[in-house]
Amino acid sequence: MKTTEKLKNLLTLEIIPDLEESIDELFSIIEKEKMASIADKEELKELQEMHSECKDIIAEIDSNIMSEDEANEILEELIDIKSI
Repeated sequence: MKTTEKLKNLLTLEIIPDLEESIDELFSIIEKEKMASIADKEELKELQEMHSECKDIIAEIDSNIMSEDEANEILEELIDIKSI
């Protein structure tokens, strides 16, 4: 399996669903409290930016723009982050 395929699988099967779940949970908390703290707003913004970046990476992979080397670097970073 190519590195780009591994990266796409990690993003689509694990990272993006986890981000979407976290975003939904944060929206739920904000909705219950009827108000968002500055920290909640910042966290929500960060999660949404990460989600967008993941979608952009997938688009690059699907368009054959991303090299295997670049995919390998991103994959290694994500695996390191996920293992923390």
